[in-house]
Formats: sequence, structure tokens, C-alpha cells
Amino acid sequence: MGGLKSDRSIRYADDFVILHEDKKYLEKLIPQVADFLETNSKIALHPKKTFIKTFASGLDFLGWVHFSYNRVPRVSTKKRMFKKLLLSERPDTLVSYLGLLSHGDTYRLIEVIRKQFIV
Repeated sequence: MGGLKSDRSIRYADDFVILHEDKKYLEKLIPQVADFLETNSKIALHPKKTFIKTFASGLDFLGWVHFSYNRVPRVSTKKRMFKKLLLSERPDTLVSYLGLLSHGDTYRLIEVIRKQFIV
């Protein structure tokens, strides 16, 4: 992130995550990040989307919940996917979702989709 040095950060468009083992460090970092973003980009951190969590509880980022050794789709992502699959008659929608799911630990979910949507 620009002037803030961190070798444990992930950014995608305007979403980002900073990983660190010290909670107090992260608590001190939040105002620095807020000041940096306001000064350099004229944007503010969303107050309801700025929080500190343990990695064991899962990191919700970009539609997935990431854990140390696996990742699963967010519950709302799965609900939206099933709704769209039920409404869509286009085969490329199904293929697209199967491709998306191939990037996580989704074997059981893929099997449910295959049984329900592949005749």
C-alpha cells in the first residue's frame, strides 16, 4: 500500500487486507491507514468493514472465506450462485460457476450442483 510498508498485505481494487500476528500493532495501524488513504486518495475506510480478526476464524475476502489451509465460498456467494443457476437457462453460467468453484475447497458443493443442474 503505497507509503505504508507491509510485506503481508493483499489488495484487489479498493479492497485490502493486512496480516500480522500482533493485534496491538494492527490496532495502531488502522488510524495510520485511514490518514494515508485520506491524504493520498481522498477516500475513507468504511467503519463497518474495518475490523481485526484471528486467521483461525476465517478471512472473508472477495467472496471467499480463507483459512490457513483452505478456502470456501462465502454463504452469500453460494446463495447468489444457486439463485442465478435456478434462473439461468444458459449453459455458460453453469460452466462459469464450476470454474470459479475450482479455486477453492468445494468438492461437495460441486457434486450438489452437478446432481441438481447437470442432467
